[in-house]
Amino acid sequence: MDTVMVKLQVPTDVLVAAKIRQRDAAAELTKELAVHLFEKGILSFGKACELTGLPKWKFMSLLASQKVSLHYTLEDFEDDMVTLEKLRKDKG
Repeated sequence: MDTVMVKLQVPTDVLVAAKIRQRDAAAELTKELAVHLFEKGILSFGKACELTGLPKWKFMSLLASQKVSLHYTLEDFEDDMVTLEKLRKDKG
């Protein structure tokens, strides 16, 4: 996976106001960005997980802690059903 390093200058008083420790700033701000972009529909669930580096279940927990719901549409459900059917056929 190719990555781009982004340098962001954040005033210390902003970190204090956000209750983010300096040593945790990069990880915490990355999580906040991923949650925001997912919530706005800009990133898919998978891409938001990829951005944070968190496993899916942990990112789901992060979303829940911030009261962000999953965007699970009828189309997503139908796609999942097709995938499950294919998996069932491959096993049987």
